[in-house]
Amino acid sequence: MGDLAVGARSGHEEPERRPGTTGEGTVPPAPEAPGASPAGGASTAGPADTPSSGPSGPSGPGAGPGAERETGSEEEGKGSGAGRRPAKGRKARSFWKELPILIFIALVLALLIKTFLVQAFSIPSDSMQNTLQRGDRVLVDKLTPWFGSKPERGEVVVFHDPGGWLGETQAQDSGPIAEGIQEALSKVGLMPSADEKDLIKRVIAVGGDTVSCKRGGKVRVNGKALDEPYIFPGNTPCDEKPFGPVKVPKDRIWVMGDHRQDSLDSRYHQNLHNGTVSVDDVVGRAIVVAWPLNRWSALSVPDTFDQPGLSAAASMAPSALGLAGAVPIVLWRRRRQAAKVRGTAD
Repeated sequence: MGDLAVGARSGHEEPERRPGTTGEGTVPPAPEAPGASPAGGASTAGPADTPSSGPSGPSGPGAGPGAERETGSEEEGKGSGAGRRPAKGRKARSFWKELPILIFIALVLALLIKTFLVQAFSIPSDSMQNTLQRGDRVLVDKLTPWFGSKPERGEVVVFHDPGGWLGETQAQDSGPIAEGIQEALSKVGLMPSADEKDLIKRVIAVGGDTVSCKRGGKVRVNGKALDEPYIFPGNTPCDEKPFGPVKVPKDRIWVMGDHRQDSLDSRYHQNLHNGTVSVDDVVGRAIVVAWPLNRWSALSVPDTFDQPGLSAAASMAPSALGLAGAVPIVLWRRRRQAAKVRGTAD
C-alpha cells in the first residue's frame, strides 16, 4: 500500500475524539475545579457538557478563527464604506453661485485685453472698399504701440478724429436701456462707444516722406510710383483730388481710403497739418477681419510698399554716398595746389 497521509481518518478505524480532548481544531479543556472527580460523573464538567453562551459567545456555533476573520472583514468593510461617504457640511458649491464669479472674471479679462492687446471695431462706411465692407468687424492690435512701434506704410490703421474729419454727426436717441447696454459693452470692447469718433484708413506715407499724385498718374512716395491693386475697381488713384507734393512731418502719417472716390482722407484736410495725422492719435493697426466669418482674412501690407528705394532714407543714400566720396577728392586736390604754391615761392 502507499504512504499514509498523516492525520487522515476514514471514520471507521478509530472513534472520534471525545469533546474535551486536545487536538487539531478542538478547544482545550477547562481546568478542573477543586474536589471534582477526574472520572465521569455529575460533578465533571467538560467543554462538551457546558451549555453554549449563545451564537455570539466564545463556544457558540461559528466560534473560532474563521468566525473571527469574518467578523473582522465585516468591520473593515463598514470602516471603508464609512470613509467613502462625503463628510457632512461639505456640499459642492452651486453652479448658480459660481456664475457671477465667472462672469466677473470674464469681464476683467476682456477689459485687460481691450486695453492692452486687441480691440474690435466696426466698419461704418464704404471708404475702405473692397478691402473692408460696411459692417465688417476688425481686430486692432493695441499691444505693439506700447513697445514704441509706429505705423508703417501700407498698414490699415484706426485713429481718432484729428479734428473735424467726421464733421458734426447727429446723435441717435436709442433709449436709455439700449444706451446703457452699449456703454457697458463698450467698456470691455464688445461694442464701439457711441462717444468715440474713430476712422480707419491706409497709411501711404510716414514722417520724412514726400507724397504726391497728379491727375492721370499714380501716387508717388519719395519719387517712387505705387502699384495699388487694393483700390476699389473703377477708381483712379487721385483724379478726383490731386495733391502734393506734401512733406510729411516727423511723427505724423498721410492716410488715404482704398475707395478713393468715397473717402474724405488726408487729401481733403490739408488746411490742418497739411492733412497729416499724429501717430499719437493712432489706436492701433487693424490686423484681421474677424466678422463675418465668411470674410475672415488677414490685413497684410501690399508688396508695393516693399519696393527698393521707397524709404526716404534709402532715396537719400546715393546723394549721401556721392558727397562722402567727393569730400576726400576735393581735400586731396587742395593739398596738391597748396604744395605747388609753396614750391613756387621757394
